[in-house]
This record gives sequence, structure tokens and C-alpha cells, in this order.
Amino acid sequence: MTEEPDRRPLAGEPDPPPVSGESEPPPANGESEPSPATEGDGDGARSRPRPRPEDAPAPRRRGRPSRKAAAEGPDARTRILEAARTEFAERGYDKTSIRGIAKAAGVDAALVHHYFGTKDEVFAAAVEVTFEPALVIPAVLDGPPEGLGERLARFFLSVWEDPGTRTPLLAILRSAVTHEAAANVLRDFVLRRLLERIADELDVPDPTFRAELAASHMLGIAMLRYVVRAEPLASADPEHIVAMVAPTLQRYLGEG
Repeated sequence: MTEEPDRRPLAGEPDPPPVSGESEPPPANGESEPSPATEGDGDGARSRPRPRPEDAPAPRRRGRPSRKAAAEGPDARTRILEAARTEFAERGYDKTSIRGIAKAAGVDAALVHHYFGTKDEVFAAAVEVTFEPALVIPAVLDGPPEGLGERLARFFLSVWEDPGTRTPLLAILRSAVTHEAAANVLRDFVLRRLLERIADELDVPDPTFRAELAASHMLGIAMLRYVVRAEPLASADPEHIVAMVAPTLQRYLGEG
């Protein structure tokens, strides 16, 4: 049986199908044809793999913490407050900025504005976190009325004696002395949001005036003991100070 000679197809005649068991020869130019997962930029252009959606990086939103940070650390608002306390303590009110707080917290400055607004409001929130008034007021008021002055004096000194809260409080007090906005924040918080709320729970006349007298007494002690460090007050035992101050605070807030 003789073999038929190879015959090239005539012009316009389709190529014969490959014989079973034989693979198609590669294209003459040596390049593979684009697969459905590839795309080209035009005729004759080298095909490029089409990126898969799961390979593309997820876009990050401005001001939002990364998923890893959110999973392993506190939420953004808490981190901002912690950063604000540190920044105010280390730099003071004047040198602290919203951008600096945002950088320390690992967020965008817009997120700080979203949660707190202005620097004054961040400062006020940092003061509130330091004192935690929601927990303080019931603790001070819980007990016999005749022991109110002692409980208030002991709480106030305990906050200042704690190294964890003393540093931000020093920054708050120093900032209030040199900057009017910081003074307004401290005055508004200590008087209206802390001491007046205590005085309003008591049946005494002129609660605002009494609260201001109590605040002036305690802030004066803080200034001399922790900022000026005047002796012998600076090195006096806290319990001795409580014993001396409590009757005066009791007269301010507890007597009709």
C-alpha cells in the first residue's frame, strides 16, 4: 500500500483536521494564542494575564485603621484619646496639634475631627477620661453626708498620686495656666461637669459658688504640691493632707 504524498491546501481551502492522536503544531510565529484569562492591547500585542479580583489589594479608607490594627488593638476613638493624653502631657496644649494626635494614634486627621471636632474638644475629652466622672460621682456620693468632704479629698489626691494619671493631669494644669482655651476647658469640666453635679445632689444653697470654692481649694493644693513642689506640702503624707482638707471641703459642700 503506497503512501499518499503530502498535499498543501489550495488557496481558500481550509486546513485539514489533525489526525487522531496527533497534537496541533504551534503557530508559526512561536507565540501561544491568548487564553480566555488573558487580554491584549491590540492586534499583534503580547497578551497579558488578567488580574484576578482576589489578588488585587483592598483599598484603604482615609482615616480608618487597618483591619489588623482594629483586630489587635483598641478602637480608633480610644486610640485617639490615649494619643491625645500623651501628646498634651509631653508637648503641652500650645504645641499639640490635631495632626500630631492623629499620627500618634495611627489614623487620619479627618477621623479626629469626626469624633471630637476641635482641639479644645479633644482636650476636654482627654480631661474627662482622666477623671472618669461617671464612676467618680457615685463613689463620692455613696456614704453618709458627713463624710463627703473626706471622700472627695481622698479621691482627688488618689488621682494625683497615681503615676498613670498624674502626668496628663500635670499637662492639663500647666496648659490651663498658660492658655485661655485650656483654662476654659478645665474650668468647665471641673466646675460644671464634676463638682456642680456633686453639689446638685445635695440639698445646699448656692451650689455653684460652693463648687467653685471647693475647686479652688483642691486645684491650689495640686498646683503647690505637684507643679511648684512647695515644701513641706510637696512631701507631706497624702492621708495627712486629707485629714487637714476634708473639714473645709465638708463645710463647702455639706453644710446648709
